[in-house]
Amino acid sequence: MVDHEPLPVASLPTTPGEATTAMIHYYRAEMGRMNSWRSRLDLTTNWSITVVAAMLSVTLSTPTAHHGLVLFAIVIVGLLLGVEARRYRFFDVYRMRVRQFERHYFGQLFGPETQGGPEPWLLMLAQDLRHPRFRITFWRAMGRRLRRNYIWMFLILLLAWLLKIASPDLQSGVHLDPQRPLTMLVNQASTGPLPGWLVVAIVALFYAALVYASYSTRERGGDEVRV
Repeated sequence: MVDHEPLPVASLPTTPGEATTAMIHYYRAEMGRMNSWRSRLDLTTNWSITVVAAMLSVTLSTPTAHHGLVLFAIVIVGLLLGVEARRYRFFDVYRMRVRQFERHYFGQLFGPETQGGPEPWLLMLAQDLRHPRFRITFWRAMGRRLRRNYIWMFLILLLAWLLKIASPDLQSGVHLDPQRPLTMLVNQASTGPLPGWLVVAIVALFYAALVYASYSTRERGGDEVRV
């Protein structure tokens, strides 16, 4: 039986120079991971913009196109918002680590401030490395991405949907009724077996949920740059 040699134990830095080198390399690694997740966020946003542009070009340029395509676009953008919120939770972890270095290490290098006692940010970073966890909930992450980018896409889709079901030039079979404009609008919102009033109610509830998510997750008194 062949005896295997024990694996070498990784040695920790023993001099200030070695510690500084290790911290700089670790900072670069965290910066790389943060930028990677940031690119994924931009990719999801670009997908959403592409979906909005494609659906609007089809529905608003062809009177025979059904207004349900706009509703389908709203669903797709909502799913992409969920994907981006999940990615943002990962991005927020690495951004926090990078910010700790920038604020407490490089900030002290460029503009020293008097501090006493041990470095609490190093202890917090060590605990986060030993037991990584998300810093924000999925709901709060979705609210942040909604306020930054997606709220405008949803508003554009809502306006396009209302214009589609209300304009006879954009949808075949639509007839204006000055005596009952609201009733005509609700009737034109029907989709397949679903009556118009039910479709309008579902859309209204969905946008009410978006407004609630946007306002209930706002940061108050935040001092950091949010993306």
